[in-house]
Amino acid sequence: MLSQEKQTALDWIKDNHRNLSDWNQTIWNYAEPAWREYKSAEWYVERLRAEGFDVEKGTGGMPTAFMATFGSGSPVLGAYAEYDAVPGNCQAAVPFKKPRQGLSRFAAGHTDPHSALGIGSLGGVLGVKAAMEKHGLTGTIRFFGEPAEKVVGSKPIHAAKGYYDGVDAFISFHPAYMLPYFNTARWDTHCGATYVRIYEFHLR
Repeated sequence: MLSQEKQTALDWIKDNHRNLSDWNQTIWNYAEPAWREYKSAEWYVERLRAEGFDVEKGTGGMPTAFMATFGSGSPVLGAYAEYDAVPGNCQAAVPFKKPRQGLSRFAAGHTDPHSALGIGSLGGVLGVKAAMEKHGLTGTIRFFGEPAEKVVGSKPIHAAKGYYDGVDAFISFHPAYMLPYFNTARWDTHCGATYVRIYEFHLR
């Protein structure tokens, strides 16, 4: 049996599934490539501020990055949105090859898709926020906007500049497209800064 707090978070997600679907379509249609995710980042900033988060834009000197904060005290939980699209993958929402209207097939498009990654993470964070407010839970949420993930972008910069300091745990999510259609965070290769490098963090 789920706790009341978990049920509240799940209920918020269920009650807002249409909004989450529409928000995904918004980011999916923006389909902006690495370091050029201006519309996508601004959409997140405005949405998070409307939801009561304090938002710092341009974190780490990156114009399309941000950090949104809600709550105070411990624990400090981190989550993130990615929203960069991949050049050469422009596709309309149809079951055959066709670029979006007015664009070449060489334009950027969401493949994994990062549109769903970001909105799925946002939905989880907003569900947690609803539970915190209803049940008087203490703690801090830090929600990061992470641009240019496909080219080893913002995560190493955020880490190097101290934005991850003090976070007790990160909750990572990535939609998966492989059979049998599952959502997963596979820590051997996924959710880090890149596939081809290994980073070690040593606590002192």
